[in-house]
Amino acid sequence: SPGTAAQKIYFKDTKYHEKSPSEIKITWEKQNLTTNENANIRISLWGYRETNIRPTFIYITDIADNVQNTGEYTIIPSQFRTHTNQFLTDIKFGFIQINLTESIKVNTYTTTQQTVEITPLVWSKPIPLGWYFQFQWENMYGSNWPKYLCDDWLRTDRYLKNFAHELPQCPCTIQQALADKGKYMPDFDCDKDSNPQCYYNNQAIHCVKTGSPTLEGSEQQCCYDKNGYLMLSYDQQWGSSPRRCHNLGLMPYNEATKVPTLSQWFNDMVPKYLCCLWQEEQAVGCETLRFERRPTQDCVAYQAPGIAGIYGDPHIVTFDDVEYTFNGKGEFSLVKSKTRTDNLEVQGRFEQMDDNAYGEVRATQLTSIVAKGNSSTVVEVRRRPLDARWRYRLDVIANGKRIYFDRPSLKFQHFPGVTVYTPTYVLNQSEVIMMFDNGAGVEVLDNQGYLSARVYLPWTFINKTTGLFGNWSFNQEDDFTLPDGSKVTVVSNINDMERVYQDFGSFWMIDDVLDQNKGRALFHREFGRSSATYNNKTFKPQFLMLPEEIIPANRSQQIERTYEICSTKMYECYYDYAMTLNRDLAHFTQNYKATIYELKETTRRKVVSCGVLETPRFGRKSTFLFIPGTKVTYECNQDFVLVGDNRRTCQADGTWDIPEYGYTECLRESTYLIISIYVIYYKTSHINLQRIQLVDTSRML
Repeated sequence: SPGTAAQKIYFKDTKYHEKSPSEIKITWEKQNLTTNENANIRISLWGYRETNIRPTFIYITDIADNVQNTGEYTIIPSQFRTHTNQFLTDIKFGFIQINLTESIKVNTYTTTQQTVEITPLVWSKPIPLGWYFQFQWENMYGSNWPKYLCDDWLRTDRYLKNFAHELPQCPCTIQQALADKGKYMPDFDCDKDSNPQCYYNNQAIHCVKTGSPTLEGSEQQCCYDKNGYLMLSYDQQWGSSPRRCHNLGLMPYNEATKVPTLSQWFNDMVPKYLCCLWQEEQAVGCETLRFERRPTQDCVAYQAPGIAGIYGDPHIVTFDDVEYTFNGKGEFSLVKSKTRTDNLEVQGRFEQMDDNAYGEVRATQLTSIVAKGNSSTVVEVRRRPLDARWRYRLDVIANGKRIYFDRPSLKFQHFPGVTVYTPTYVLNQSEVIMMFDNGAGVEVLDNQGYLSARVYLPWTFINKTTGLFGNWSFNQEDDFTLPDGSKVTVVSNINDMERVYQDFGSFWMIDDVLDQNKGRALFHREFGRSSATYNNKTFKPQFLMLPEEIIPANRSQQIERTYEICSTKMYECYYDYAMTLNRDLAHFTQNYKATIYELKETTRRKVVSCGVLETPRFGRKSTFLFIPGTKVTYECNQDFVLVGDNRRTCQADGTWDIPEYGYTECLRESTYLIISIYVIYYKTSHINLQRIQLVDTSRML
C-alpha cells in the first residue's frame, strides 16, 4: 500500500505537517530517475478525494518545471498565494510527484527488438496540503479556516455508519499488546523499534494496530505511554483512536472507504489536522473528534489470547498448561479447529536430530510449520538447510512461492486472509509471525537451526481445538483428545512419555490424503517429496528422560555437565543435552520454555481498569492513569473556575468512587460570577420571603 511502500521522496523536517510553513525542503535520489546529470525534472502536486463511490486521484498543479535534477528542492508555499484551483479546494491531502520532463528511449527484447519511451518518476508518501491551499481556504472561509473545514468534516462523518462496535478492545498495557500477536501488529507511525518519533501520538512509546480489517474495513489503534498504559483520546489529543478505514483497504479496493492507505487518510488522518493539529487541543472541533467521532475504546472488556507452544526436541506446552515430550517423526497436526466461523489448521513437521559424537540420536525436532485459517492463503515457515543459513534463517512460502522480508517495504506482507511479517529489528528472517483474519496468530522463531513455535488464539476458539496442543477449555483433563473425539488420560509423570507417544501423539500424524478428523497435510511439496518422505510410524524414540538413564555410566562427566548446563532444573533441558550433547540446544530449550510461560503469565495477569474518566473542557487532570488506587485531581485553565467534583478515586473493584456532585466543569470567571450573583440573589430573596411569611403569620395569631 502507499503507506508501506518504499519512500522515494524525503522531507528534511516536519514542516510539511504545518498549516502555514515558510518553506518545505525535499530530497530524493537523483539516480532513481536518470544518470544524466543534465536532465530536467518536473515537480507536481496530486490530490485524492472520495466524493462518490468512485474515488479520484487528480492532478492539482506544477510546483516546479524544467529544473535540474540535483536531488533536492525547496518549496516556498508563499509562491502559491495567487493560485486558484476552483474545483479542487475540497482536497485536503495528496502526493508530490517528480518525473523527467523528457522521456527516455529504451530497447525491449521480445520476439523483435523495439524501442519504447518511458518517463521515470518517484512519489512521496501521503502529506497534508494545508501549505498549498491555505491561501485559497483563507479567501473562502476567513482566517479561521481550519475550524470551518473541521466542522464540515464532522458534519459529513455523522452521516456515515458507525463502525467502532466491530473493533476488538485495546489491551490495557503494552505488555498485553505485545503478547497478543494474533490481533495486533506494530503501527508504522509509532513503532518503538523503527519509528519512535510518533508524530501523531506524541508522548507514546509504542502503538499497535489490528493486522486485518473488520468485515466493514475498519482498524483499531492502541497507543501506550511511558508507564505502559493505554493512552485515551478523552485525556489528550495524542491518545489511541479507532479508524474507519484500514490501511490495507478492503475488496474491491476501488470504492470509497476501501482504497488502501488513501481511504484511511481521507477519513481518519485528515481530521487530525483540521480539528487538532491546525487548531488547539481544547478547540471545540478537536474535542468533538476525540470524544464523539474517534474516541478511544477503553480496555475494560479486553480478553487476552490463549497460548500454546513447542520447542526443543520437541517439548509441548498446551493451551491448558499440560507439558509433555513427543518425539514423533513425520508431519502432525498441532491445532485443528473447524467450525462455521473459526477454521484454523496448524501443522508441524518433525525430523530426526543430527547424529552426536557417539552416533544416532533417537529424538526429533521441529523443522517446519504450516498454517491456514478460514479461506486464507496457506503459509509455511521452514528451516533452511545449514549451508543456506548464512543470510536467511527461515524460508517463508505463501501459496507455493518463497517470500522475503529483507527491505523495509517488505517487512509486512498481506495475502488473502493472512498478514505475514517479521519484526523490524530482525534482519536475518529468524522470526516470522502470521496473523489470520479470525484473530489467530502463529509465531515461528529460529536460533542456530533450532525452531520454536507459539500459537495465539482468541476466546472464540475456546472448546473448539484439537491436535497436539490440546483442547483449550481451561481443563487439563481433555487435552489428550484423539481425532475421533475420544479422550485419553492426561499423563503428568515424565516417565510415562512412551504412553503419550503411543496412546495419543501418534494418532495425530497426517498425510496427503484427506482425513475428515485430522485434515490433510498442507506443506508445500518439492522435488517429488510427499508426506511419506517424512512420516515414519516405526520410529522408536528414546523414552527415558533422565540423564542417568540416557547417558552410559562410563560417561559420568557428561552427566555432571548436563546438570551444570541446566541450572533451571528443567527436565526438558536435561533430556535435550543428554540426547544431543549440544549446549546451544539445551540453552535454547530453557529460554523458549521460560518465554512461553512469561507470555502466559502476561496474558493471565489481571489488570483492573476503572475505564474512561473524561477531562473537563478548559481543564486538566493530575494523572491519566485508570488503575485502582489512582487519585485524580482536576484543575482549570487560567481565567476559569472549577465547579463540581474536584477529585475522583479509582477503587479496587474497577469503578470510580461515587461523586459528590456528579459533574466536573470549568466555567469562565465571568460566567461563574453571573451564576454566583444569581444564586446569592435567589437565596436572599427566598430568606426575605420566609421572613415576611412569618411576620404575617404572627400578626394573624
